[in-house]
Amino acid sequence: MKHVFRLAASAAAFSLLAACGGNDDPPPAAAAKTPQLRLTISATEPFAGSYGTVGDYEKLTGTIAGEVDPADSKNAIIQDLALAPVNANGMVEYSADFVMLKPKDMSKASGVLRYDAPNRGNMLTLLNPAVAPSDAVYLERGYVMLYSAWQGDVPKTTPARLTVTVPVAKNKDGSSITGPYRSELVPTAATPVMSLPGGVFNTTMIPYAPASLDNTLPGYSLTRRANETDPRIAIAPADWKFADCNATTNPFPGTADGSKVCLKGGFDPKYLYELVYVAKDPKVMGVGLAALRDTVSFFRHASVDAAGAANPLAGRITHAIGQGTSQSGNAMKTFLHLGFNQSLAGAKVFDGLYAHVAARQTHINTRFAVPGGGGGLRTDHTAFGQTAPRALDKDYVDELTGRKGGVMTRCEATTTCPKFVLGLSGTEFWQLQGSPVLTDAYGFRDLVQPANARIYYYASTQHGGPGGTASINYTPTRNVYPAGTVVHFNDSFRALFLALEDWVMRGTEPPPSAVPRIADGTLVRPEALQFPAMKGLSWPVAGVQTAVPDFSYLARHNSFPLFDFGPDYKPQDESGIATLLPPAYLSRDYAILVPQVDAVTGLTKAGVRSAEARVPLGTSIEFNYVATPGIVDLSNLTGSFIPFHKTQAARLAAGDGRPSLEELYVDQAGYVAAVTAAANELVGQRLLLRRDADGIIARAVASPVLP
Repeated sequence: MKHVFRLAASAAAFSLLAACGGNDDPPPAAAAKTPQLRLTISATEPFAGSYGTVGDYEKLTGTIAGEVDPADSKNAIIQDLALAPVNANGMVEYSADFVMLKPKDMSKASGVLRYDAPNRGNMLTLLNPAVAPSDAVYLERGYVMLYSAWQGDVPKTTPARLTVTVPVAKNKDGSSITGPYRSELVPTAATPVMSLPGGVFNTTMIPYAPASLDNTLPGYSLTRRANETDPRIAIAPADWKFADCNATTNPFPGTADGSKVCLKGGFDPKYLYELVYVAKDPKVMGVGLAALRDTVSFFRHASVDAAGAANPLAGRITHAIGQGTSQSGNAMKTFLHLGFNQSLAGAKVFDGLYAHVAARQTHINTRFAVPGGGGGLRTDHTAFGQTAPRALDKDYVDELTGRKGGVMTRCEATTTCPKFVLGLSGTEFWQLQGSPVLTDAYGFRDLVQPANARIYYYASTQHGGPGGTASINYTPTRNVYPAGTVVHFNDSFRALFLALEDWVMRGTEPPPSAVPRIADGTLVRPEALQFPAMKGLSWPVAGVQTAVPDFSYLARHNSFPLFDFGPDYKPQDESGIATLLPPAYLSRDYAILVPQVDAVTGLTKAGVRSAEARVPLGTSIEFNYVATPGIVDLSNLTGSFIPFHKTQAARLAAGDGRPSLEELYVDQAGYVAAVTAAANELVGQRLLLRRDADGIIARAVASPVLP
């Protein structure tokens, strides 16, 4: 008896249909009307290393070819699904790449399927214990690691990039659907031409083609401005074209090309350019979420696919935990918010979800969706990805708009909510509007979080990076202060993910949420921050000690305005059709609050304070300023590091208000003792693994900071 994975056509959901006999047995008659899923494994190869009692791992590469039923109510939320082409079975087709790491001997698997969502097609979290030895812990615990594609506009630029093919929506007569589309072109150097789709984060994605290359038609415009809040200055249609060009052999107006914009006189990096045009052939991006739902459900439950190919995990998976980092973490929140954690059989897809450094949701379910976009202070300020709720609770009421519901509203209604963990770095507060998940819309009171959720703020960190002093770099023409934070969250994430595993599999409660709060004064308005004086420091530039400007706090942060994208857009679901681009500002803003800092060290007070924050070598600041004159902006997802003076005499002479290393630790032995105590305390709090604590202590011993 085999469990053949087919997806039932009715709203009742997918079923694992029993097929008797061998692979040649005919399928049940109803199978012709049910969505099919087929597995292709194109490569199986050894994965380097051997991992404890689990032993050897192998790496599988392949594709999942599946179908989505437009008539199934669980797919009804997918924008334009009814306009997607269907096959002879009446189903919408997709094909998704995947990579899997699994024990060679599946009898040694723990039962955990961990899915890590690719970020713009990139496997950011693909385990490499040779580079990050502590990541071996997941394999030593018998995890199966799955990476499968969900984003439909990712090009296959390298074999390692994971892509999913989703359909293009068409009018009922087969003609192209058209509609308004907006993009920001952000040059980093002078150039005569820029490629679509534009944006800081979205530049390598597949663009939407213009309906016409005639930029004199209604709905086409190109503007420029220095800062996001400056008035837009229109550029005459005669001075720009959809074309490829260069400054020498093919000057303006260049050669017609719908994927590029050529500008007379060239693009100037001092300006932010906004392009609006009529696009055609929108992809049904939401099919990517259905593909993810059905892919995980197949690997978790099926014995064989619709063609009889064996599921390599058959019978060995008891729990599934999903994880996404940054943009893909936003996608996992959207997956949950739009109801995709309910499988077609009505069960949970994921028992646990970890959205890591993920303040927003992902714009994947509108017409002409832009899943790879993102927002900063100067750029993509009005980008999609901001209108869906930040709050988690199913009963949340947005007092600014009157909208009801949070990220968990749909899963609560179907009893399919996972154990949920949200991790936030400091960048999420300053640039990515993170505080509304913690407060009411006006920033007056703290929200009570659901019992099945934890939120961890990684104190004094930027959006990513390895941390440590070796990660700090200083380019005075780019950033005002040395860029990066010594404090990092990599070790914290590892410990908290294992705590989520314990919560899901064994019911062991994880550490309580650790966030700044209005009630205790650790979450405040940006203008209320009180930094100590930081003066008289230097940092190497090309091997030469270079003076760092005295720290000056400017209270710059990304605000959270309320926008109107038109009557056919559904802001609470980040769905529908945006007809008003650029959107109209509704003269209302959500409150943005930020973590308060310690007046002595300048490090933030609340949250998960790692060993580097508890035993600091300087002040890790969660933002940095762009050094370009005339540009009012925060450096992109980047923090700052202002070291402490070594001696009391030096810091007093400079007028620095923070303690020196000498005052904090006396000597190297005192520093090592402080690191050891902090690391051991974190282990006891389940915020650090023992193996990582030992590594932190060893590095402190090997890295003298004082005589």
